[in-house]
Amino acid sequence: MPFLMIRNDITKVQADAIVNPANEGLLEGSGTSRAVFLAAGEKKLIQACARIGHCDVGRAVLTEAFALPARYIIHAVGPCWQGGGRQEAEYLYSAYMESLKLALEKGLKSIAFPLLSAGSYGYPKEEAFKVAASAISDFLWEHDMLVYLVLYDRKSLAVSQKLSASVKEYIDDHYVETKNEEFEGGNQARRFRGTSSAQMSTCFPGSAAAKEIPIKTGEKVFLKKKKRIFGRSLNNLMEHMEESFSQMLLRLIDERGMKDSEVYKKANIDRRHFSKIRKDIYYAPNKKTVMAFAIALELSLDESKDLLMRAGYAFSGASKSDVIISYFIEHERYDIYEINEMLFAYEQPLLGG
Repeated sequence: MPFLMIRNDITKVQADAIVNPANEGLLEGSGTSRAVFLAAGEKKLIQACARIGHCDVGRAVLTEAFALPARYIIHAVGPCWQGGGRQEAEYLYSAYMESLKLALEKGLKSIAFPLLSAGSYGYPKEEAFKVAASAISDFLWEHDMLVYLVLYDRKSLAVSQKLSASVKEYIDDHYVETKNEEFEGGNQARRFRGTSSAQMSTCFPGSAAAKEIPIKTGEKVFLKKKKRIFGRSLNNLMEHMEESFSQMLLRLIDERGMKDSEVYKKANIDRRHFSKIRKDIYYAPNKKTVMAFAIALELSLDESKDLLMRAGYAFSGASKSDVIISYFIEHERYDIYEINEMLFAYEQPLLGG
């Protein structure tokens, strides 16, 4: 099952267990911890925690959830940030993993985490997310469980400033707001803000590996991208012209020598969802599902366009999420959790599910 980031109050999440960012004494804390105690029923939860008494850093314990919609509360003790040199990452990773193991032992199907240690414990949010994604993805590689990372708002997550700046520049160059579209002449040629006339012949810019060749048009010089085709010979394209999305997806998996489980987990797709695709050659996926498989298979931008076309979709310069995803594909960054982190920051739909 997938790992999903959602914006919500964790005390309202419908999951088998929610995780309380606890301290070693299992006492009511501030922020998220206080919200969990109040929503569960302060007196009952204090008594339940007192019976356990203590939990070491990097460990987790379980209590009833009382008035919460969840069945259980898992109390995970993350580390306080002390500069990064005192095994903080190892302790934080362990807090996530121990929580997931407890949920597994109880036979739970879903669990919701806050971003542990990133509040009053001072863990840098960018680094805290990397540890969370690493622990959760490692666990999901071996086990099936629906895992939520619950973030109260966009400020709850801090993406890499360098990456964020690079993505922002890319969006500024390629994103086209519909209201800014203009039409010229009788043929209604569309002019996109930040897009040269040499780029208009395609739905979206070419791959990062493309060579730029100057072309003179009147007094201006435009840069036309000469596309490099990755595994897309004319014969290959003609041979598979009539493939459905499902047929193309399964062929690509075979060609890359990948296992089904490897693909759907890298795509952040539920196993049952993938099973439906495999069984139905006419399966009609939504666009974000196609994008997720393009990432999992590490397709080039041209190959991604082909897979989208089989499902009846195309990249759009008027879709901010499409532009962001194309950035990661062009730069060959295929970590779906990193991509989802950026999509979340821009309030776009996440990949997977």
